[in-house]
Amino acid sequence: MTDSPGLTEQRSPLCTDAIWRLPVTVCRITQFLGERTADALLERAITSTGDRLRPSMIGNQQLAPDIRRSRSCPDFAAPELLAAIDEVLAPVEQTLGVSCQYNEPSYGLNVHNDGDFYRPHQDTGEGFTRRLLTFVYYLHRTPRPFDGGELRVFDTALPLHTATAGRWQEQTWRDWEPEHDSIVFFRPTAWHEVRPVGCPSRQHQDSRFAVNGWLCSRDPTAHPH
Repeated sequence: MTDSPGLTEQRSPLCTDAIWRLPVTVCRITQFLGERTADALLERAITSTGDRLRPSMIGNQQLAPDIRRSRSCPDFAAPELLAAIDEVLAPVEQTLGVSCQYNEPSYGLNVHNDGDFYRPHQDTGEGFTRRLLTFVYYLHRTPRPFDGGELRVFDTALPLHTATAGRWQEQTWRDWEPEHDSIVFFRPTAWHEVRPVGCPSRQHQDSRFAVNGWLCSRDPTAHPH
């Protein structure tokens, strides 16, 4: 028996190397704390951290100046920021499709000055599997005394077949301005970077200040049932 016309095997016209590009969702809120609170937090960041700043690390406390160049103060306290994050957490969770119930915050102050940057990376990996949500809150003097320093968030690229995973070349992204008193939230799995900063004065007070942090699931070893 021969196949009838039109009943021969049909092959999908879709290329097996097709790439799906999915924009990464970012929640951004401007005028987050309000002028008075934001300015007070900025002044505290400028005056209280100068002698406590250390070169920023990557991964398991490693210095890698070709990947990340900035200074950090991991013990900088910003309780007013955490309180404000709690107030918006429910709609942020809904928008990003995450649940941060019973979370533990982890955060610190990062300072970028002339020539500083952070190459593309994820906030997950060995030792950081409990991170559920990334947040970055921006502070700087106005008018802005530096240029650059945008947060670049890359779109997800998903090949249909795992054999081609990671072989895509054309990257697409969106840049987010580090505007004073603004905050962004996104999933820690998102690839992102800090674009190079130009700060002509090179003065500490003219830096790009940011409180970087995560809401993390609780450590079961620290909270036994």
